[in-house]
Amino acid sequence: MRLLLLMMGFVVSLSSCKASSSQLATAKPDLTTIVNDPQTTLVDVRVPEQFEKSTVQHGVNIPLAEIGDHLDFFRKQKQTVLYCNRGVQSKKALDFLTSKGIKNVYFGKTMDNVTAIQHQKEKR
Repeated sequence: MRLLLLMMGFVVSLSSCKASSSQLATAKPDLTTIVNDPQTTLVDVRVPEQFEKSTVQHGVNIPLAEIGDHLDFFRKQKQTVLYCNRGVQSKKALDFLTSKGIKNVYFGKTMDNVTAIQHQKEKR
């Protein structure tokens, strides 16, 4: 009887170690892969004056105040990385878009962060 209980406990513990298929399907790729994917849209959520002074390579400008006017644009993108100066505005944009059911949007934090990720690829 004791042996049977031990074996059952062992079988249960093994089955609980396996990741479920839903866990595997929801795993997100890392930000480096996403940023360097040519099909990714890089969105600078800063005001146009800041964007005109500097931005990342291939970045487009949709200011935070106008994000709600571009929901269809975001829905059509394969994936989008949002960034700004300090990460505050891009986080607000991310939260807003995800609250509207838009998937495949990622928090790139800052322009410097996204630029550094782009340069990592160039060094390879």
